[in-house]
Amino acid sequence: MTTLSSRAGTKGVPRAARERQVLDAATEEFGRHGYEATTVAAIAARVGVTKPLLHHYFGSKQDLYLACLTPIGDRLLGALRAAMAQPDTSAPPTPLRVLHALFTALDGQREGWFVLYDATLPPGSDAAGRAAYYRGAIDALAAIGTADLLHAAGSSDPLDADALKYAWRGLCTALVRWWVNHPDESPQAMAERCARLFAAGRTILAADDENT
Repeated sequence: MTTLSSRAGTKGVPRAARERQVLDAATEEFGRHGYEATTVAAIAARVGVTKPLLHHYFGSKQDLYLACLTPIGDRLLGALRAAMAQPDTSAPPTPLRVLHALFTALDGQREGWFVLYDATLPPGSDAAGRAAYYRGAIDALAAIGTADLLHAAGSSDPLDADALKYAWRGLCTALVRWWVNHPDESPQAMAERCARLFAAGRTILAADDENT
């Protein structure tokens, strides 16, 4: 009986390269369709391998999801923590630094955001638990950032901070979804677009204040 070597690939492709192809395809499938609707068969077909080979490389569907999620979650957390560190005085405002870090961390795997924020994960599963860990860590950073912004604006209402945290997550999700649909937009271009949108928003709000 022939067994698969730990170093072997398929059709002349080294195993490490084939695994990368599988993870890229799986990230896109999970991000676009959600965990529940994604099948191992569909991922295998995209890469051009068999289901048994994919299971041999990664194990179960949940194991494959975790193999996609973990590097995305680690990369996002590291990037966001660095963006929120005390900057020099010439750095952009914190929200723009955070968005630039988010876009940079997701570049090449934009659907990764939706792998993390997948509402179809089985409740109580290892997949749901791991995603919840990353979401909680990101929410904790967002809570710090939004509280700081409101404090600087003279608000100390904790419900204001909580509402803004949820609004910020929704904004990030909407921007990433738009970015997925505009593949030619680089992380830098997205950050610059956000800066223009924020500036326009401030102008509109200032005009409303003057008219009241």
